[in-house]
Amino acid sequence: MFLTLGLLILALLGTPLFIVIATGAILGFYLSDIDLQAIPIEYFRITDMPVLIAIPLFAFTGYLLSESKAPHRLVRLTNAFLGWLPGGLAIVALSACSIFTAFTGASGVTIIALGALLYPALLEAGYREKFSLGLVTTSGCLGLLFAPALPLILFAVIAQQMGLGRPVSVDDMFLAGILPGLLMLFLLSLWSISHRPAHSTRPFSLPEAWAALKGAAWEAPLPIVVLGGIYSGYFAISEAAAVTAFYVLVVELLIYRDIPWRRLPAVMRQSMVLVGGILVILGASLASTNYLIDAQVPTHLFETIRALVSDKLTFLLLLNVFLLILGTMLDIFSSIVLIVPLLLPIAIGYDIDPVHFGIIFLANLQLGYLTPPVGMDLFIASYRFGRPIMELYRSTLPWFLILLVSVLLIAYWPALSLWLPGRL
Repeated sequence: MFLTLGLLILALLGTPLFIVIATGAILGFYLSDIDLQAIPIEYFRITDMPVLIAIPLFAFTGYLLSESKAPHRLVRLTNAFLGWLPGGLAIVALSACSIFTAFTGASGVTIIALGALLYPALLEAGYREKFSLGLVTTSGCLGLLFAPALPLILFAVIAQQMGLGRPVSVDDMFLAGILPGLLMLFLLSLWSISHRPAHSTRPFSLPEAWAALKGAAWEAPLPIVVLGGIYSGYFAISEAAAVTAFYVLVVELLIYRDIPWRRLPAVMRQSMVLVGGILVILGASLASTNYLIDAQVPTHLFETIRALVSDKLTFLLLLNVFLLILGTMLDIFSSIVLIVPLLLPIAIGYDIDPVHFGIIFLANLQLGYLTPPVGMDLFIASYRFGRPIMELYRSTLPWFLILLVSVLLIAYWPALSLWLPGRL
């Protein structure tokens, strides 16, 4: 009890997260008379995970894309092919942001990179300012359920290391996120269509579509390179990550020449700082997880919850509420490495498939970026567009409610997440 309280105080005082986790693991092992070599062994063990190499490679790919003019080409391409639909520009914004977030793995980067393009374009097309502000802010968190988003990979890594007897592969997580992600896009698109201004569509232009396709000819195949290579059996996840990183490096530096060579070391450094933070927290978390399992903390926690919550549906409701609150306080990577080891065994105890649990977990944390009062994307958008935070609350509320309905559907409709992995 005192140990938990002390660690909580350290976290509230702003102590780096990996120090809090590692301290908890060290004290736990020490008090249990377990050799402290267990902690460095966990750091060594993560170096032996073949899928781990995908994290730095996909992170580097995302940073390269965000530094290039890929956002401009992506918006032009989607606008050329979707702009003729009712509410076409809004659907373009939703689609472009979800694709970009899937590759960068960071919603805030999407708001900053694409917001400057999409927000003025929406206003110019006649969309109301409140609607446009809410759309661009909300669009930033879309895409975290689409491959090759880093949270999908990290969840699979954590679940595999727990050895719970139910395999959770990165391939399964990639497939499981497709239909839930499309559901979110579909519901938000319906809302966008119902609130489109008069004359908001643009006629389809074959010359413009061809020009946009030629302009993005080297970047448009990226999803095919990643997913096609993996599911055709040509690439493992780590190999697909290497091919994708090399492909984007050649395209952005040698073909488009958006990024000068002198800028490359800085891009590499920025991406590896993110990866380093993830790996340091991951190693400490795995050590902490081993202590929790040895101390049977998940088992005791499950027994306590089981005594209070007897049915699966109520547990799912409480899980959604908890994860929404969690998403406002912790970033998605920290939440995965900290909370998944505690909650996943409990979810399995309620007969929830671990892949389904992973999609529920990520969908809630994705929504947490928009949850008042401290959703991260709300503050990023407030800073990016120079608007008061209260205005962001009001602008994003309808979008938040639609996504909340999506999250509940994902939680209570397991087939939405499990149908594709079961088929493929």
